[in-house]
Amino acid sequence: MSEEKHRVVIIGAGFGGLFAARALRRAQVDVTVVDRTNHHLFQPLLYQVATGVLSEGDIAPPIRDVIRRFKNTRVILGDVQHIALREREVWVDTLGRRSRIPYDSLIVAAGAGQSYFGHDEFAVHAPGMKTIDDALELRGRIFGAFEMAELDSEFERRDEWLTFAVIGAGPTGVELAGQIAELTRRALKRNYRSFNPETSRIILIDAVDTVLPPFPKPLQRRARRDLERLGVEMRLGTRVTGVDPEGLDLENPDSTSGRIQARTKIWAAGVQASALGAILAEQSDAKLDRAGRVPVEPDCSLPGFPEVFVVGDMMLLDGLPGVAEVAMQSGRHAARTIVRRINSADAARPFRYRDLGTATIARFRALVYRGRLHAAGLPAWVIWLVVHLAFLVGFTNRIGVVANWTTAFLGRNRRQRAITKQQVFARQQRLEQPEASPTARAT
Repeated sequence: MSEEKHRVVIIGAGFGGLFAARALRRAQVDVTVVDRTNHHLFQPLLYQVATGVLSEGDIAPPIRDVIRRFKNTRVILGDVQHIALREREVWVDTLGRRSRIPYDSLIVAAGAGQSYFGHDEFAVHAPGMKTIDDALELRGRIFGAFEMAELDSEFERRDEWLTFAVIGAGPTGVELAGQIAELTRRALKRNYRSFNPETSRIILIDAVDTVLPPFPKPLQRRARRDLERLGVEMRLGTRVTGVDPEGLDLENPDSTSGRIQARTKIWAAGVQASALGAILAEQSDAKLDRAGRVPVEPDCSLPGFPEVFVVGDMMLLDGLPGVAEVAMQSGRHAARTIVRRINSADAARPFRYRDLGTATIARFRALVYRGRLHAAGLPAWVIWLVVHLAFLVGFTNRIGVVANWTTAFLGRNRRQRAITKQQVFARQQRLEQPEASPTARAT
């Protein structure tokens, strides 16, 4: 009778989960990937979906297609409701159908959602950008604002429709602000008759006093200069205290109050790790940080449960940021640790992160750093293009992205500008009229 293979369950098919599965594809293990969606999302390019550069299909290939050559791997669609650490089981709900999946090793790569720092009511009028639904809603809000500004009946409110407030000056906020600025200055030229899109205001707001806090100081200064040249207004050291349909209230650096009238608000500040972190903490000695991240051992394993690994945005280790590169590398490290253990090799190797910081601001403007090596402008933009194409999953997706980039960056056309009322209002209506007994979604 043949011996059963080691069973590995991976929760989440984002960067951490996918790179873990890829590292295990030739190992003598049975792998089960569980995800609440049927696609792998290339999250660093979501802002380009929101601003009409890319389609959602360009950055969201089907998980089953991505791993079709991984013969030892299967995919389960469903929400993870519970992780029973002592029983070594993952409880999954798929449209009301419950199942339990046993494991010998577990990799938790469920990622993170948007954080409003205790003000979840802000979400109604200031959507974040973590999912395809979020990006499509933002696309509808951004392009819908220009449509509303074209109406004669909205003449008195035109300035409000043409003001775009981006909250959060990290990489996502900077990239969004830069792309909206380029949209108004290039892509929408001669598209409207009642106003000039170049008169739009793009305002970048953050409670800290700099853009791109994780980046080296010289690149922070370069980013700010590039954004200001594009016409982006900076409101740094400024805290958002209220959000409503017409605008947002602020607390200025000198502690005075202020207000910005803006119909389109985008929240790009802060993340909150998956609720699965709390489930793990309840059953172990781990104490979550304020963002819900789980402290892990140097090899990314859960304290007291060496067979469980927490990777990517969910893990708290050495102050590492919640970026795609950390998720990729930590997922791969966890998988390789499992293989070494199975092969009785020296498995106790600490995770070492190799940092490559990148951010794009607009066409031909980007920032890249690795250690003491810094680059900006056109050379950094080319590096940014190559890096993102390399990490993008699927040959056909790369072809589609290159085609859309060519028309958007070398020309003026943004082909992905279709919007619907459903995209814009479905989430807002759900938040304003919550169900009587909402079902918690853990992943």
